Amino acid sequence: MPEDRDWEAYKVPPTRTPVSESTSSVPNPITFIQTAFNYVIDAPVTFVREWIERQQAKNKFYYYHQKFRRVPDLSECLEGDYLCFFEAEAQWRRDRMVDQEIVDIVRDRLGACKQREGPNQFQNCAKEVEQLAQVTKAYQDRYGDLGYHGNARTCLMKQKHRMMEERKAQANASE
Repeated sequence: MPEDRDWEAYKVPPTRTPVSESTSSVPNPITFIQTAFNYVIDAPVTFVREWIERQQAKNKFYYYHQKFRRVPDLSECLEGDYLCFFEAEAQWRRDRMVDQEIVDIVRDRLGACKQREGPNQFQNCAKEVEQLAQVTKAYQDRYGDLGYHGNARTCLMKQKHRMMEERKAQANASE
């Protein structure tokens, strides 16, 4: 940089900015309105909001960890108890969605293992293949052949028929 600077081109900013003085003796109405707004509207709203936030901080609610109480199974409902039927049906639908997600998660884990291992997938992903086979067999045993419009009653009847067939097979095997 050159030694001789052009001070007119590069002026040094003033060290203190002058304050403009009001020339009127009447107070500024905007400051009055701002102060009134702060005390009348903003302060109470802020107080209420902070109070609500303190109450919510005491009782944290995590929507993604919502737990439903278990309701009686359809076989435990009394005859004519339609509310119990409805709750059992809703519980069955939730259980079915959870079981579908379990199958999807295990299937995704197997796909990730196959992608990761490449040609060695058959020996390195045997545990995931076995787990997928168990999960899909359990899902098929419980919900298979129900179709899209399956409900808790048809699922219960399917389980009852499967148990009866197993008992017949045991009786025939013991003879």
